[in-house]
Amino acid sequence: MLKLMLAALLAAGIFSESGVRRPPSREAPADRRSLGAGGQPDRTPKEQDWPFYGGDPGGMKYSPLTDVSTSNVTRLGVAWEWSPREKALDKFGTRPGNFQVTPLMIGNVLYLSTPYNRVVALNADTGREIWSFDPKAYEDGQPPNGSGFVHRGVAAWRDSAAGNKLRIFMNSRYRLICLDAATGRPLESFGTRGIVDLSRGLVWEINKTHYTNTSPPVVYKDLIILGNGVGDRLVYRNDPPGDVRAFDARTGRQVWSFRPIPQPGEFGNDTWGNDSWSYTGHTNVWPPITLDAGRGLVYLPFGTPSNDFFGGRRPGANVFAESLVCLDAATGVRKWHYQIVHHGLWDYDNPSPPNLVTIRVEGQAIDAVVQLTKQGFAFVFDRVTGTPVWPIEERPVPPSDIDGEHAWPTQPFPTRPPAISEQGVTLHDAFDLTPELKAAAEQELAKYRIGPLFTPPALRGTVQRPGLIGGANWGGGAFDPGSALLFVKTTNQANIARVGKPDRSSANPRASEVDAEYTRVGDTNAELKNGIPLLKPPYGHLVAIDLNRGAIKWRVPFGDTPSLRSNPALTGVALPPALGVAGAPGVLATAGGLVFGGGGDLALHAIDSATGAELWRAPLPRPATGTPMTYRSNGGRQFIVIATGGGEDASLVAFAIPNP
Repeated sequence: MLKLMLAALLAAGIFSESGVRRPPSREAPADRRSLGAGGQPDRTPKEQDWPFYGGDPGGMKYSPLTDVSTSNVTRLGVAWEWSPREKALDKFGTRPGNFQVTPLMIGNVLYLSTPYNRVVALNADTGREIWSFDPKAYEDGQPPNGSGFVHRGVAAWRDSAAGNKLRIFMNSRYRLICLDAATGRPLESFGTRGIVDLSRGLVWEINKTHYTNTSPPVVYKDLIILGNGVGDRLVYRNDPPGDVRAFDARTGRQVWSFRPIPQPGEFGNDTWGNDSWSYTGHTNVWPPITLDAGRGLVYLPFGTPSNDFFGGRRPGANVFAESLVCLDAATGVRKWHYQIVHHGLWDYDNPSPPNLVTIRVEGQAIDAVVQLTKQGFAFVFDRVTGTPVWPIEERPVPPSDIDGEHAWPTQPFPTRPPAISEQGVTLHDAFDLTPELKAAAEQELAKYRIGPLFTPPALRGTVQRPGLIGGANWGGGAFDPGSALLFVKTTNQANIARVGKPDRSSANPRASEVDAEYTRVGDTNAELKNGIPLLKPPYGHLVAIDLNRGAIKWRVPFGDTPSLRSNPALTGVALPPALGVAGAPGVLATAGGLVFGGGGDLALHAIDSATGAELWRAPLPRPATGTPMTYRSNGGRQFIVIATGGGEDASLVAFAIPNP
């Protein structure tokens, strides 16, 4: 494990070949101790960076720090707070979305992105702003996606040809931007005055304002590798495709491209019937990408093709849509793939960064990759060969009842681990905290199509569970290598998947953006008119998966839903102590025996990683909207940092144990 981690740091350019952290940090890695006076080890705490979005290139979201532990976590308090102070701009018709960032920390500086795609550097001890760069992404108007203006982070790279100077890369909408980490200014030698136009070099020409990015790139040696985002509501021929590409980190030159919609002569082209390969867009990688830097392998979680809920124009299995794909990071050549959803109809994008882990199954060590899914599964593969660690079965699923739709007759079901979320809907799942509300929920459910997982969307609407955000989502999992436990914040929230004829009338200002026989229509919320959900709580869990055994170690309700607790229809009703909370953000694991997370709740929680018991909770004035990270600063304190809120009320909050 240590050899793989060192190889990853070398390949990503954050450390030198001697293993010593490069400038600007002058500290040795935190697990080393220099000699102090009299030749004795120096016991002064050393800086511990967080140099990648997921902590390491493989996305474990794990820290070896133990300064904050189960014995002292209750002493945590707010150390500092920083606000992006972004506002709606009527001039451009834009508004900032949720603050979803997970910052990097390198050399006692935090580097992060804001909802409006600004890049900011903060002092890691105080939160003081050092510099900010504004790409003015809002000048192109509101992004055409459901989440609006959001961004989850940046990537860092050291230029060995320029004295190991640190560069920060930001993929803002259709632009890849290279910044000097010392000044925050674009690097003139990269692309055109520091910017590469990502709308060029795709399999077909696009409307660049329909192309966006919400997750950071990944760095392999001198390559910047990234996917893209596409708005689900865009449904027209040749809407933006999901080509994954690598760019030279010094010049911005495109080095390779992987096309997830195979063209003639390419593997998988025959799975796109009726020449749908020639015009079907999306099929993109919008979550963070992960990397086995030692082996030079990159792992891509692909999403659904256009359109998300009706596939009549794209008959076939549609490889590589909703597949986990492993590429050679240097060349973009496919090593292996596994399609996790065939002919997707449920918006079940692979939403999470694949976790690269080392586990021991029946006495054998396996370097594995875990793909968490919206449908509530954890698919586990040998990361080199793509062989499933445990068998995956193709099981029959319900057919579509819509003319022209040919839903795939089977879907993959892993035999281990068990599902981490509730799946499918029956009348027994109806909201049941009062007899009257239960009867109303059952009556409403009877109006829709209900059934097991993978029941297709319907004209009358299908109650789909997991819903559009999962299951798991972009927060993904956090892996503790000591216990081989993978911790996942899940959502248990149903949605209505109803399809109908699109509105092509002149009254619809976006009619030109939809060209399809059927699209998703109507409200997606599965709830009664008084705001009560159709299905019973809890609405979110924290799950610990034992990856050595392929088993659930513990599963507990996580967070709360204050809006439901205060609903007048529940006045005087005895409610569960934890209703659970729906939310996409993930969690952080530490060697201190703790799991930190918010996941949409109005609090940051510290959970005992061995038992699932809550040890500490800090109320927040706004929802926890980011996945937390941790570091030890040059000042010697361990900080836990989480993004909260959205719109005009957003803040990055840092917690630490007060100095004596």
